[in-house]
Amino acid sequence: MITKHLLLSLFVCALISLPMIVSAAGDQPEVGTIAPDFQLTTNEGNQASLGDYRGKWLVLYFYPKDFTSGCTLEAHNFQRDVAKYAQTNAVILGVSVDAVELHKSFCAKEGLNFKLLSDPDAKTSAAYGSVMEYNGTKLSTRNTFIIDPAGKIAKVFVGVKPGGHSEEVLNALVALQTSSKPSL
Repeated sequence: MITKHLLLSLFVCALISLPMIVSAAGDQPEVGTIAPDFQLTTNEGNQASLGDYRGKWLVLYFYPKDFTSGCTLEAHNFQRDVAKYAQTNAVILGVSVDAVELHKSFCAKEGLNFKLLSDPDAKTSAAYGSVMEYNGTKLSTRNTFIIDPAGKIAKVFVGVKPGGHSEEVLNALVALQTSSKPSL
């Protein structure tokens, strides 16, 4: 039986959680709009920008933290499917607020062969509506964007679950490519 005390506790918990949810919610760029440009440092110490990937499909995924269980699972699944992405002329880039050195260690330990981008001030994460605050620290929110070869947002995934996400993105990518081919 639900008591008044339990209901009041649930209400208070919901109110406390609301600022976290609100700060995690953002205005993601809409499908069909030009993707926000970025200039970030890779795990290899090189600079990467959106323009570097013009002419290719880009999977730009944002995630909270290296070496955490969900983020490691998501990265492993993208790594598992790297060859499938290459077959679709797509590149995978992961983005978090973690430092370059942490990305480098994460890639080495987890055997990741795609680039991770360091967004230490969370400006790129914010431009993609993918930033949240957790215990007073800004983190990237788990969102993914498929960007077409012309640099436009083709698909947006918000609040993704890491487990089956790579397959979900691959299926969407194939569907987008199939629908964008001119019919004969």
